[in-house]
Amino acid sequence: MKPEDRAWQSLQKRASAHLRGNFADHVLKAARGPDARTWAQLEAAGAARLRPGFAERVLRAARKIPGLPSLFNQFAFSAATVAVCVLAVAGIHAVQVRLESDRNLAGWQQLVDDVQDFEQYL
Repeated sequence: MKPEDRAWQSLQKRASAHLRGNFADHVLKAARGPDARTWAQLEAAGAARLRPGFAERVLRAARKIPGLPSLFNQFAFSAATVAVCVLAVAGIHAVQVRLESDRNLAGWQQLVDDVQDFEQYL
């Protein structure tokens, strides 16, 4: 057995010795999240704590907030963000293309110089 394989096995044994026996089950349950029945119970418990008309009151209060961005303002901000990103990408691409072209031309010039030097010896 290779020393690396032995080291990995040793590390795996040491790590697994520090974990509880049902660690994998807990991780899988956490990754899956609550099941549909649990979500229904959470929604029912939350709805029972809210007074009737809560959503309408929240929306009415939110509409009265001065300076709250409208849908048009949000769209304009998004469009401006996209434009800035596109310009940045185009600028970076143009610089990279120019640098790559300069590098390629320098390589070809070196090749031409080497061929001309070689022709002198013939």
